[in-house]
Amino acid sequence: MPSGPQIYVDADACPVKDEIRRVAERHRIIVHLVSNRGFRTSDHPLIRNVLVGDAFDAADNWIVEHLAPGDIVITGDIQLADRCLKAGAQALGHNGRAFTVNSIGAALAMRELSSQLRDMGEIKGGGPAFSQRDRTNFLNALEQAVQRAQRAP
Repeated sequence: MPSGPQIYVDADACPVKDEIRRVAERHRIIVHLVSNRGFRTSDHPLIRNVLVGDAFDAADNWIVEHLAPGDIVITGDIQLADRCLKAGAQALGHNGRAFTVNSIGAALAMRELSSQLRDMGEIKGGGPAFSQRDRTNFLNALEQAVQRAQRAP
């Protein structure tokens, strides 16, 4: 059984599950795909499929309660990233953007501003489409995060 850092995935809207699986296989790291909706599960021995209830933040809460310092969390949720950083984990967005203790405050402020602008009708629609470049950036960032986690004491 692999030991060391594990990867936790906020899986409901995660577009990089295949990339996560490839990195997990290469490094023999356990991955927890956490969801509150049904999704296609994996029977891969390193993948743990976790279905939580549909209560507000149930997946986020499960992740924060189970991770350990040095683990890696994959999420597009800035508030979850903040909670994970405070628990000592690394946090990556789906596009490979690393959330850090130095950048999370600005990301939270930008999220709040964008929310207010959407509520006022100043912003419509979502962000740009997810690209192959985003996948490549994510794969590189996850590889670096795993290497950092494996070097940590």
